[in-house]
Amino acid sequence: MIILAIYDIEDDRIRTKISETCKDYGLQRIQFSAFLGDLSASRRDELMVKLKKLLGVCIGNIQIITLCDKDARLRKIIDVPKTERQAG
Repeated sequence: MIILAIYDIEDDRIRTKISETCKDYGLQRIQFSAFLGDLSASRRDELMVKLKKLLGVCIGNIQIITLCDKDARLRKIIDVPKTERQAG
């Protein structure tokens, strides 16, 4: 199943640990605080437990959203690579 993990965490140290954990689970960063990837239900649940433990009592919000394959295929991306951005 396709997993979207998004978070808003104030503490830089905890935020870094959260992103590293998402990468460890094979999720790809799609925004600064958003990761996307394919995980089984058990791996998704395992990831949620780890992220909850990492966040602890720190101020923050983590959301794990499961996308169906159809919705994941319908995803549209608008991206301007850095090499094409105008200097400003």
